[in-house]
Amino acid sequence: MTAISTSRSAVCTLFEGHYHYGVGALVNSLYRHGFRGIVWVGYRGKLPPWARAARQTPEGYDLEVAQNCLIRFLPLQIDIFFSNYKPYFMLDLWDRYGLEAERLFYFDPDIVVKCRWSFFEEWVDSGVALCLDGAYAYMPATHPFRLQWQQFACRQGLEVRRWPNEYYNGGFIGVRREHRVLLEAWRTLMEALRQEGVNISSFKNYEGYNIGDRSHPFYVADQDMLNLSVMVTEVPLSVMGTDAMDFTGAGFTMSHAVDAPKPWKKNFLWLLLKRGRLPTLPDAEFLKYIDRPIPLYSPLRLRLRRLNYLASKAVGTFYHRH
Repeated sequence: MTAISTSRSAVCTLFEGHYHYGVGALVNSLYRHGFRGIVWVGYRGKLPPWARAARQTPEGYDLEVAQNCLIRFLPLQIDIFFSNYKPYFMLDLWDRYGLEAERLFYFDPDIVVKCRWSFFEEWVDSGVALCLDGAYAYMPATHPFRLQWQQFACRQGLEVRRWPNEYYNGGFIGVRREHRVLLEAWRTLMEALRQEGVNISSFKNYEGYNIGDRSHPFYVADQDMLNLSVMVTEVPLSVMGTDAMDFTGAGFTMSHAVDAPKPWKKNFLWLLLKRGRLPTLPDAEFLKYIDRPIPLYSPLRLRLRRLNYLASKAVGTFYHRH
């Protein structure tokens, strides 16, 4: 096996079920934009079908993707919903699995990278790398959620040290080891939610709370507590706008497929003809990274998926003109 450099930067993500397609596309996009190193993948269930060549290790499975690029699969036996497990996993990589890299990046498995990898390293060297959320990018310092979060933090013995006007998306974060206190605060707050009766084993379905919509301050637990973690720490931040995840135009860094169904589950032509839904920019970006260096589909299925997308674009253009 090729020796893999582990000293500079590492990437991690979490998946189960069909989200393995997103993991494969993420890794392909990373590699093709210059990432070299280890992608740490926590998972439940089975290994992806495209990872059949992975070799077993004492901790999981390793798959050599290409020259100097490795996926390290770690099976996880936990009762926490994966969206809520991010700070636990990132800290475990440093503390339990012996990660040597000074920079650690988490990406949701429905994100692909669009620009040179060295930009991400430059970004996190300026501070904890974060992106504004697409739905609630502006959340004033006097927002009622922030005041309720402050009360929650105080009950945990944590002091609010800053009052941002921005709300950050939890699908991506880049952290240098020296700024890990933010991850520690995030994990502490997630555990505190659990102690107060919030069921972090599910998504937006919390026992002990009447949570039915976004009016609840813990409706999106991982993301809300990430934002509170920023409030109770003083580590430097480096924040990009909604363009950074293709929530708005002119983005050059990432594309985040937040809507359902996910790009790998879509029949693009059917969605257009039956529901009038055109393919999105994240759909197009996903399809760029499904072939190499990891082939996610057989040659026939790959061709059919791309033809399905192109047909929907052509039909959509025809109807738009008429």
